[in-house]
Amino acid sequence: MRILLVEDVADVAEAIVACTQRMGHDTDWEPNGKCAADRVTADFYDLLILDIMLPDLDGLSLLRRVRDRKISTPVLMLTALGEIEERVQALDMGANDYLVKPFDFRELEARIRALLRQAIGRPTNVLACANLTIDLKSHTAQLDGNALDLTRREVMLLEILVTRPGRIFSKNELIDRLFSIDENPNANTVEQHVARLRKKLTGAHFSIRTLRGLGYQVIAS
Repeated sequence: MRILLVEDVADVAEAIVACTQRMGHDTDWEPNGKCAADRVTADFYDLLILDIMLPDLDGLSLLRRVRDRKISTPVLMLTALGEIEERVQALDMGANDYLVKPFDFRELEARIRALLRQAIGRPTNVLACANLTIDLKSHTAQLDGNALDLTRREVMLLEILVTRPGRIFSKNELIDRLFSIDENPNANTVEQHVARLRKKLTGAHFSIRTLRGLGYQVIAS
């Protein structure tokens, strides 16, 4: 999953990014609220983590812009201790949850898992597709109950495709969701990952279909 963190305190942001990356998520960090508003588009991020106190555009104003654009991406607000009015206002404006600073990172992880489960309509950490199951907490997958030997990025790719079966993901979208800018990936990189994943999914009761010029989608076999 891909997360956008908007937090202007560097050491706090670095700690959150490290935490979410340990969870298996790719996380982009933006310290400026106005710049973050330009980055948020529908379906690109799976979760937004917004601090309230931000330069140029505060977290509540950023949240309002996101919801005014009809973007339904789950939002976790980071609020200051004792600021009850801010928390109430954030929830009324469309935030899905909030976390009070300072917080325990175990709670942060649990709230992230809960919000991502809600986003895909799952009551548990297990994502199922035909005879495949993916544990969203451990980022492991099983086919007919047998563990699959997948790399972290292959699990991420599988999660993206299986979460929305039938939806077509372009190569450029998969590049954005799977890789950082520093990795300098290209369309061929995505093709290689899909090809390796297909081989490991031999026996699956679904397939990863290629639509020439469009991208990839998961369909029932």
